[in-house]
Amino acid sequence: MSGNGSGLTRRDFLRGAAVAAIGGAAAPRVLAEPGNEAKPQAPPSKSRVVLVRDADVLDGEGNARGPVLERMLDLGVAALAGKPAADAWKAWFSASDTVGIKTNVWRFLPTPPDLERAIRDRLVVAGVKAERIAVDDRGVRQNPVFREATALVNVRPMRTHHWSGVGSLLKNYIMFVEDPSAWHGDSCADLAGIWKLPAVAGKTRLNVLVLLTPLFHSVGPHDYSAKYTWPYRGLLVGRDPVAVDATGLRILEAKRRLHFGADEPFPVPPKHIRAAETKHALGVADPAKIELIKLGWEEGVMV
Repeated sequence: MSGNGSGLTRRDFLRGAAVAAIGGAAAPRVLAEPGNEAKPQAPPSKSRVVLVRDADVLDGEGNARGPVLERMLDLGVAALAGKPAADAWKAWFSASDTVGIKTNVWRFLPTPPDLERAIRDRLVVAGVKAERIAVDDRGVRQNPVFREATALVNVRPMRTHHWSGVGSLLKNYIMFVEDPSAWHGDSCADLAGIWKLPAVAGKTRLNVLVLLTPLFHSVGPHDYSAKYTWPYRGLLVGRDPVAVDATGLRILEAKRRLHFGADEPFPVPPKHIRAAETKHALGVADPAKIELIKLGWEEGVMV
């Protein structure tokens, strides 16, 4: 379905990249007064997350428009890195890498194929050999590229989930373990532990959480109803999967408040996002520790 806003423009792209590059430039300086040799205090570092939205990314049937989606990806990567998108890909990946693109094939809300192709294309331009790139979800443990991977890109849609409260970036790596159900205890609270396993530890160089039509409510395994989705038309991009997930969770919580008219807890509490920070030290979930850059369509941003 089409939006009532305008699409992202080249001016938006350049402005977003410039904002990202100078994000810390406005920090106040502490001046030493006579007799007090106080040193300037650097602002604490934050995990940067970029939210990119475009009212034109969905067509009249709710399907993603590939060229718009690619433009959103480029804008998000540029703002995240503080440099042109092509330079960012080359900084993060090289010809020596073998790269697995961990996608999600859940039939009701899969990762858009156009987004998978866009990521693959940008990896090739960055110098990665095409035969050393693979896109996979449920077959990652047997996929020869993933078995030899030196780098990963994590990309999937955001939705509610019966076992973990929400299905997002942290949950997306559960297919790297032999017995996924073994991680379902206590609302999948320890999903961040998967990120310490040899198959994935230290390899993820980019995370893309898809919020084109997120699922904000469901009950029971594999439950899906289109009435609990909405055309948010967004991508969240970041290097810290915890910060991206925490931001996506805030958007779903805001939508649930709007829909139900009050705070409505998820049927299963999404404990794993906070635990990824407080117990596993994988990243940050506290909004005060997240630098959120918002670009593009502003209507109904919710965060």
